[in-house]
Amino acid sequence: MALKALLFDVDGTLADTEPHGHLPAYNEAFAEAGLDWQWGPELYRELLLMPGGRERIQHYLEAFEPELGEHRDDVEADARAWVERIHKIKSRYFQRLVKAGKVPLRPGVRRLMREAKKRGILIAIVTNASKRSLEPFLLYTLGEDLLKKVDFIVSGEQVKNKKPAPDLYKMALLKLGVKAEECIAIEDSAMGLTAARQAGIATLITINEDTRRHDFEGAALVVDQLGEPEEPYAILAGHSYDQGWVSIQMLEEVLEDYWTRDEEE
Repeated sequence: MALKALLFDVDGTLADTEPHGHLPAYNEAFAEAGLDWQWGPELYRELLLMPGGRERIQHYLEAFEPELGEHRDDVEADARAWVERIHKIKSRYFQRLVKAGKVPLRPGVRRLMREAKKRGILIAIVTNASKRSLEPFLLYTLGEDLLKKVDFIVSGEQVKNKKPAPDLYKMALLKLGVKAEECIAIEDSAMGLTAARQAGIATLITINEDTRRHDFEGAALVVDQLGEPEEPYAILAGHSYDQGWVSIQMLEEVLEDYWTRDEEE
C-alpha cells in the first residue's frame, strides 16, 4: 500500500509543548487569577489523560476540590464560564512562551516534513488543541516555511468528540481524500494511538517524558524521537530498521510491515 499522507499530532509530537509551554502557562494563569494552585509534573501527567485544557481544569476542580477563595461564588454560579476565563489567561501565557522561542520543534520534524513534500506526500495536523492555542505555535514554532507544507489542519473545536475518539482523524481522511490504509499517524500518547487506530490508521509513536509509561500496544512502531542522522532514534517497540532516523522510505516500510502483520493476525 502506497504512503500518501502523514497525520501529525501537535502537543508532545511536533514539540514538547507540555513541560515547556502549557504547564508553566497554567501555573502563571493561576497566579494571575489569585489562585493558590501549583501543578507539578506528576499531577500534570495525570491531567493529560483529559482531552483538552478546559477539561483538565474542570477535572481538577471536580476530582481534587482545590481551594477557590474569592472565586467560589463564580464557580458555583457558572463553572463552565469560569473555566473558560482561566483557560483564556493560560492561552495568553502559552502564546508568550511560544513567541519567545521557548517551545522548539522536536528532532526530525522539520526534516521529515520537507522530505514528505518533496515526495508528494500530503501532510495534515490533527490535534485536540483549539485554534486559539494552535495558531501562535504554528506561526512561531512551526514557522511559515513548514506551515506552507501543511495541506489541512483539524483542531478540537471542529468535531463533536476529541481524541481518544476517532472523529478528528476521520475528518482528516475525508478532507485529504485518502484512505486510512494509505496514511501513517505520528502521535506521542496512548490517547492519540487509540484515536488513530479507531480510524483504521497505522500509528508511529514518538514518546516523551510525559508519555513514556503509556501502553502503546497496537502501534506500528514506538521510538524515542524521529531522529536525525547525527542524533539517531532508539526503537522501543516494533521491527528494527536499518536507518537510524525516521524517513519517508522507512515509513513506507513501516506501513507495509503493519498491514502485512495485520493480515497475518
